[in-house]
Amino acid sequence: MSDHVTAISPMRLLLLTSMAMLAFAANSILCREALASGHIGASTFTLVRIVSGAIMLGLILLARYRTHKIGGSWLSAAALFGYAAGFSFAYISLDAGAGALLLFGAVQVTMIVYGLWVGERLNGPQFIGVAAAAGGFVWLMLPGIEAPPLVGALLMLGAGVSWGVYSLLGRAAKEPTIATAGNFIRALPFACILFLLMGDGEQVSAVGFGYAAASGALASGVGYALWYAVMPALPATMAATVQLSVPILAALGGVVLLDEALTLRFGLASVAVLGGIAIFVFYRRSA
Repeated sequence: MSDHVTAISPMRLLLLTSMAMLAFAANSILCREALASGHIGASTFTLVRIVSGAIMLGLILLARYRTHKIGGSWLSAAALFGYAAGFSFAYISLDAGAGALLLFGAVQVTMIVYGLWVGERLNGPQFIGVAAAAGGFVWLMLPGIEAPPLVGALLMLGAGVSWGVYSLLGRAAKEPTIATAGNFIRALPFACILFLLMGDGEQVSAVGFGYAAASGALASGVGYALWYAVMPALPATMAATVQLSVPILAALGGVVLLDEALTLRFGLASVAVLGGIAIFVFYRRSA
């Protein structure tokens, strides 16, 4: 059984897509709150997230697909682990919104660079979009009191590159939910090794464990399953651009739930990065 959607109403499509985007934004909020409050260490969070994600996706496979098949690949699993580990360690210092913007931007830039490498060419509007997004990154990272911490920013950019590679590797997957479940399962040894190397002495409370489990099982496992379920029913341009909402939702969640501040620098950088990517995606799909 493949990840294909048939006969889905517009209202249901809107609801499921919104739930998927909220789940992706929740990952940033859960991770930031868990680590910033000292409830759990980064390597422990990574391990619990991957374990709970693997369990949830495994249950989804058994319930929906009636299969024990393990999809994915070890290379994809390594990229998934790189994303999850960088994500966790970056959120020790980054605000939820800034982290989501850096992550999402790095994912898109990675995929744009790959496209250029394999022979794609930029048209005029696409060039403007790429320049705007690059300018937004430069503006966000310029030294100053409003700049995100450098180490955290670099870790999140690395996480974004890893997720971009993971997305590129998964493009050919005919059954993405099965592949994602397999990749989570294969990522477990990497997460265990990280925990053995760096988890000694990390504090973990019941609250922190709960945040990490929710991030893995709900925001990741259920979120990915929802997204792969609705993607076939979305036009290509909409599927690409709807994800622009994730950094905005994460930033708003950080303000409301974590008492984080929205700065002028972050606002301008968000407009430039997300707007530039939107222009690029629209003109690539319509060309």
